[in-house]
Amino acid sequence: MKTTFRKNITVFAGSADGLPETHMQIAWQLGEALARQNRTLIYGAGSTGLMGAVANGVLENYGEVIGVVNDALNLEHLIHATLTKLETVRDIQTRQKRMLELADGIIALPGGYGTYYETVEALTWAQIGLHTKPVGLLNIEGYFDPFVRMVEHSIALGYIYPEHRGLFIVADTPIDLLQKLDEFTPPQNMNRWLDRT
Repeated sequence: MKTTFRKNITVFAGSADGLPETHMQIAWQLGEALARQNRTLIYGAGSTGLMGAVANGVLENYGEVIGVVNDALNLEHLIHATLTKLETVRDIQTRQKRMLELADGIIALPGGYGTYYETVEALTWAQIGLHTKPVGLLNIEGYFDPFVRMVEHSIALGYIYPEHRGLFIVADTPIDLLQKLDEFTPPQNMNRWLDRT
C-alpha cells in the first residue's frame, strides 16, 4: 500500500475546561505521537481543554506547534504561551482557511460547535474539490459514533453520496489514526456532486 507522510497535521479540538480526564490524556498522547514522528501541529493556538492538551503533548516532547488565531480571540489568557510560532489573522474564516492551507492532514478531536464547524467545513471543501487532504476523527471513547451514524443515515436517505463517506477516516488511537492518514487515498468519482446535469 502506498503511503504519504503527512508532515503538518491540523487539529480541531474542544477548548472547554473540565473535560473528561481520559479525553485530555489521549489528546496529550496525540501530541506526543506528532512530536515523536517529527510532525508539526497546526491548531487554533489555545491553552485550555483538548487544544491545550495536544499542544502540551507536542511541546513537552520537543516538537513544533504553529498556532493560528484571529484578532478577536488573540487574548493573553486564551493563547498558549510557548508556541513555536503564532500567526494572527483578521477573522475566524481566514483562520480556518489558513489552518487548512498549512495542513497535510486534518484530525478532529471531541469538541463543541466550533470543532463541528471546522470539521464539517474541511469535509465540505473536500467534497467540492478544494482539497484532497485526509480528515481523521480520533474516536475517543466512541465520541464520534453518533456522527458516523448520522452520515450513514444521510447516505441512506440520499443527502450524501456514498463515495463521500470516504472523505473521512476513523480510528480509536492516535497511532492508528496517523497511520491511516498516511495511507489515505481520496475517494473516486468525486465529481458526481458537481457534474449533475
